Amino acid sequence: MAQNVLAFSEDRGLLIQLLGKGKELADSLGGELNVLLVGSNISDSGELAQYGSKKTLVADDPGFEHFSVEAYKEAFLKAVEASDPRIILIGATKRGKELAARVAAALDTGCMTECLSLEVDEEGNLVGERLTYAGSTIATEVSRRAPHIATIPSRAFETPEPGEGVGEIVTLDVSIPEPRVKVVERRDKVKGDMGLEGAPIIVSAGRGFKAKEDLKLLEELAGVLEAKVGCSRPISADLGWMEDWIGISGRKVSPKFYLACGISGTIQHVAGIRDSQIIVSINEDANANIHEISDYSLVGDLYTVLPALIKALKEKIG
Repeated sequence: MAQNVLAFSEDRGLLIQLLGKGKELADSLGGELNVLLVGSNISDSGELAQYGSKKTLVADDPGFEHFSVEAYKEAFLKAVEASDPRIILIGATKRGKELAARVAAALDTGCMTECLSLEVDEEGNLVGERLTYAGSTIATEVSRRAPHIATIPSRAFETPEPGEGVGEIVTLDVSIPEPRVKVVERRDKVKGDMGLEGAPIIVSAGRGFKAKEDLKLLEELAGVLEAKVGCSRPISADLGWMEDWIGISGRKVSPKFYLACGISGTIQHVAGIRDSQIIVSINEDANANIHEISDYSLVGDLYTVLPALIKALKEKIG
């Protein structure tokens, strides 16, 4: 078995993140990084070389226009034959997780899921870290059987800068199996107002708010920032002040900016915001858990901080 790394995700942004980590792993093994593209009428297969890919393995067929885990699995197995990887990285999207399980079973190997860090130990095993118990602990797992497979969530690793790399494009000849499930109709999902899951900026309320009427402070701030308004579970489930809450039992969000106002930071809430790029907390309790996972923390009374913040932002924005 060669010491190569193979990366795949149908999400191009996530795929590039995988290539950054994949190049690091391939260099540590002394192997090369390869990438798999599956689809119909693929037109941009050459650009991934600038992120370190030596071979871009392309499975291009009208039969791949719509996702079928059976068809994509066959393409993946062809890519494994062509690249002989020791490590396989798959984006932890809904499709990616389903595909990873099928590929692992076909290759008679294991799969580490939702890994937030990866490295190769002295014995050549793949070591990964992942959140467990609703995000309260970090588990370290070791894959001892190659090829090692790991799924990676979005933003677990930084997006690399493009370079000057030149790679080879390899066309895969895939025999697409007859699907066991027949799709009788496809309809576009009706798109309404962008919800919490797609919002780039979210301001969120917790038990630090003493009355429902006080949420107007947060709504005013949201208006200034052009943000969506969320809340912790007690505000919605216990008090009924808002409809949807953010947390492991509610909405899971991944904004560029998340502002937690009067939120203590329970395990179930933190699990719902861990994919946020920047987390800022406002809480008068200096020992609140939310401060530990925040990029920026402000210890203070939200009834004092929010009016001052709103005023400053309005003056800044004009």
